[in-house]
Amino acid sequence: MSYISETCLTVRYAETDMMGIVHHSRYYPWFEVARTDFIKKSGMSYTEMENMGILLPLTETGAKYYYGLKYEDEVVVRCKLTKLTVARCEFEYEVYKLPEMKLMTVGKTGHGFINRDFVPINLKKLYPEVWRKLSELLYKED
Repeated sequence: MSYISETCLTVRYAETDMMGIVHHSRYYPWFEVARTDFIKKSGMSYTEMENMGILLPLTETGAKYYYGLKYEDEVVVRCKLTKLTVARCEFEYEVYKLPEMKLMTVGKTGHGFINRDFVPINLKKLYPEVWRKLSELLYKED
């Protein structure tokens, strides 16, 4: 079982559309916030990874929306690492409305590991400590 990070957010007015619900495009910044928190909870920050020369460009994304969220709704975004190879990783997200923990949206993102020259890298070989930290979270028992 993978480690699950939880990030709490409040829906802002600017994130809603003319119908008064959160616009579908606004979930992706939430996924990014949750993924950044997940990495931080591994004992490093995304900034530290970038400073080392590790970049994680988005290679795939998707979401399924079950119910609409509205202005000032409180949500928790659960994030977990679901796949890790030497060249790629995938994260899954679940967005729940609080306080009832009603599942509203699920999503996923895929990322490649590249260097500053945008060349794919072997994370395990070049950055074994980062690989170890991420691997531990992939298989961490809660």
